[in-house]
Amino acid sequence: MTVSDHPRGGFWSDTGRSGLGSWIFSTDHKRIGLLYLFATFGFFLVGVVLGLLLKFELMTPGRTIMGAEAYNAVFTVHGVTMIFLFILPGFPGAFGNLVMPIQVGARDVAFPRLNLLSWWLYMGGALIVLTSLFTGNGPPDTGWTFYVPFSARTGTNVSLAVFGVFIIGFSAILTGLNFITTIHRLRAEGMTWGRLTLFTWSLYATAWVQILATPILAITLVLIMAERMLGTGLFDPGRGGDPLMYQHLFWIYSHPAVYIMILPAMGAISDIIPVFSRKPVFGYKMIAFSSIAIAAAGSLVWGHHMFTSGMSDRAVLVFSFLTFIVAIPSAIKVFNWVSTLYKGSISLEAPMLFALSFIILFSIGGLTGLILGAAATDVHVHDTQFVVGHFHYVMFGGTGFAFFAAMHYWLPKFFGRRYREKPAVIAWALMFIGFNILYFTMKVLGMKGMPRRYYDYLPEFATLNLVSTIGSWILAVGLVIMLVNLIRGLLRGEPFEGNPWGGATLEWSIPTPPPTENFAREPVVTHGPYDFTAMKE
Repeated sequence: MTVSDHPRGGFWSDTGRSGLGSWIFSTDHKRIGLLYLFATFGFFLVGVVLGLLLKFELMTPGRTIMGAEAYNAVFTVHGVTMIFLFILPGFPGAFGNLVMPIQVGARDVAFPRLNLLSWWLYMGGALIVLTSLFTGNGPPDTGWTFYVPFSARTGTNVSLAVFGVFIIGFSAILTGLNFITTIHRLRAEGMTWGRLTLFTWSLYATAWVQILATPILAITLVLIMAERMLGTGLFDPGRGGDPLMYQHLFWIYSHPAVYIMILPAMGAISDIIPVFSRKPVFGYKMIAFSSIAIAAAGSLVWGHHMFTSGMSDRAVLVFSFLTFIVAIPSAIKVFNWVSTLYKGSISLEAPMLFALSFIILFSIGGLTGLILGAAATDVHVHDTQFVVGHFHYVMFGGTGFAFFAAMHYWLPKFFGRRYREKPAVIAWALMFIGFNILYFTMKVLGMKGMPRRYYDYLPEFATLNLVSTIGSWILAVGLVIMLVNLIRGLLRGEPFEGNPWGGATLEWSIPTPPPTENFAREPVVTHGPYDFTAMKE
């Protein structure tokens, strides 16, 4: 079979190359989006395996399957893989590329070759990070935050891992530039700012954070390499430096990065819920503006990671206040999602189940985040398992479950086939139950005083750690069922044609799978993205 005879049609077959070259050298935003999807989800599975190893070790007191040094290395690699190789690039790289250009009525992104370069930079950085695990004096063992002074003094292969993350940062900057230019310059006729999808609005806010915040991370990582290789002493108090300066630099980037992770997830949920509620989204303008507000306010609250570091009481007061302020636009989104559900004709299919799980889990994560945002309570639970539980409720329960919702919602459109619904629902149920057993138990452990990053613990924490580990097994079984069902369905499932979800956004108005240039002729937009009545007409 030649490439032009590809049974799927659309962008799968219309190419001048064949084989692997038709993918890794393609400038088609849809192929690049799928490349990101395959890569990021592959790294996600690696991170899951490492996470399971961590839970196996914590299943019983004392040494279970690894020692302290190995545990440090595994949780560092787990964190770096999940944060820098999956969560940060996942939504913008995969679904941003797949869906956003079609949603604004464009034939491609503004800079197709830069888009391909961004994927190459991402893969190059990822390969460098992976190389650091098997070269030098062993994998980095500093935690994914690379905190000094340990990251400046450890004999492990920190410099190479840091350099890999540095390269990945350039990929994020190029993606942000591309998306902002595309949204500003390539919108179809009639596609006003008030007719953009909420997913596009979320990517727009995210892109500004990628451009403005990522260079700070790059500078910080360069300073670590300079500290290790040149002995600059910037973070060494014995030579006039200050290790707290590193924390400030790191979190000035990393807290806005939280919104690079969560904003596109919120946008996807804002697109999915109206479709499966069969009614327009409630409060479109407020959801759109809240994305911009979250990106702006979220860039000012980095200090709440440092309440126990010795900052002044005045600074603690200011950062605590700003942390509560940034919760307001997030609460607006949750209120509007629930209001959209109210009196809707709700269809509980797999994308909707994952979307509803997102609302529940993100709300739990957000509310427990306020406990950490208040200095009085943060002092007691800082650096405990409570922080680990909170972080995973926001990142995995939030971004992760939204990613799964987007996979079930959009991938059939691009593959031309769909998965089986019953196994998808079973997988969702196992994942939701396992997730809460795993991470809510961590919150309880943290309230009881169990510290994080420890490979051993006191006997009084044994029962809850066993329960948490069992939760990880249930979650893993659900993930396996979901993955097998998606792969089988998207490769050999029943044809997915037309607009079976009943979506009103532009991607549902073109053939399945989409053509190479998306539209046979430039669309003219005459109604909003959630006007289901106009779509039927």
